[in-house]
Amino acid sequence: MTDLQQATAPLAGTVAGRPAPARAVTVLLTAVAYFMVALDALVVVTALPSVHRDLGGSIGTLQWTVNIYSLAFGAGIITAAALGDRLGRRRVYVTGLIVFTLASGACALAPSAPVLIACRGVQGLGAAIIMPLGLTLLTSAFPPERRGTVVGIWGGIAGLAVASGPLIGGAVTQGLDWHWIFWVNVPIGIAAAIGARLWLAESRGQKSRLDVPALVLVSAGIGALTWGLVHGTEAGFATPGTLAALLAGAGLIAALIVWERITPEPMIPPALLRSRRFSAASATQFLTTSAIYSAAFLISQFFQAGQGQSPLATGLRFLPWTAMPLLVAPAAGALFDRIGARRLVIPGLIMQAAGFGTIVWLAGHGAGYPAYVAPFLLAGVGISMALPCIPAAGLNAVPAAMLGKAAGVLNTMQQFGAVAGVAIVTAVFSAHGSLASPAAVTSGFRPALAGAAVLSLAGAAVAAGLGARARR
Repeated sequence: MTDLQQATAPLAGTVAGRPAPARAVTVLLTAVAYFMVALDALVVVTALPSVHRDLGGSIGTLQWTVNIYSLAFGAGIITAAALGDRLGRRRVYVTGLIVFTLASGACALAPSAPVLIACRGVQGLGAAIIMPLGLTLLTSAFPPERRGTVVGIWGGIAGLAVASGPLIGGAVTQGLDWHWIFWVNVPIGIAAAIGARLWLAESRGQKSRLDVPALVLVSAGIGALTWGLVHGTEAGFATPGTLAALLAGAGLIAALIVWERITPEPMIPPALLRSRRFSAASATQFLTTSAIYSAAFLISQFFQAGQGQSPLATGLRFLPWTAMPLLVAPAAGALFDRIGARRLVIPGLIMQAAGFGTIVWLAGHGAGYPAYVAPFLLAGVGISMALPCIPAAGLNAVPAAMLGKAAGVLNTMQQFGAVAGVAIVTAVFSAHGSLASPAAVTSGFRPALAGAAVLSLAGAAVAAGLGARARR
């Protein structure tokens, strides 16, 4: 047992104290909210060309529509987790659901690109509250030896959002209008907020002084880094504005690390970051999400702008890839409890990289869609093996009292990874192609998707630090 686990052992017995019916309700309500957040991130993907035609702008505008959500999401997660530990996780969680729902309605009514981007940012703040606190409320209701299974079930339910997001986005955009993709969240958000207020148990983390300097440093630092990455793809990474943002972000994060080492009650305990397995899970989460989001962003542009497919047809073409988490993630989560994360995550990410690499080759040889099904399936099965295991491994590496902070760090890495991945492949795409013609789209798509494959392989390499067996 580590020093950190010994120090917090008295709190660990509270994890498994809830009866089975209450646990089932917790799984359902947190999965519904995760469904909404995941759906919103991906439902936009197939609607982007329609947004572009309606509101104008360049691929940079499209990137901001996607990335402002992840920017606000990533910058606010750790702060939301800390506030939940102090003020009550259920109370803050319900507040996040309300913010997200109201912002979704505002996005649906947006008359211009700037208004849409601003409302997407508010959505991201709501999601920053929902994601870490939902994961904490869920994992707190189960003992460590069952977390892999329950996170797998939760991920499988959320996999429905991953599978249906591009399809719903395409169907709604084609049948109605792109504004309507945001109305989908409103009834889900209202139901989830009411259910959470009525049936979720309130919980708190360790009672401690609110670490205000850390809240400011982490939010400003991550915000500056993500803004620099996104702005760099439009203006160039060597421009003064981009360099200033990246340097400022790095400096703020460095100041955060120093501050957390000297303050008596840190928001992110240094012992958490010294855990080899937790650090490996955080880095793997970053790279895995970078690969997924960047590939989804690129493939939507390729099928619509490069091959002339409709939004609905594009959504259907995503299914062999995006439907796999719904089928595979629950089994992978259960298997994690027996064999650990490393034996599932490493081969899974290699399989996804192989699928992306095959798609790159097919796109260069003018293949028809049937040829894409097999690599999409390969990538889908591979990522489904990894998705539930990475957060479960990270959370099992920390004691119960640190679950809220650990979930906040993991989800911050997830959202920062999404922004960084899209920014990286957009820069590659812009260097080799454009949206001007189908040929130009294909020219940019192939090297950019190869970049997403490299991100998957990097995640597989880092996952070697997750450990061979599950931690009890």
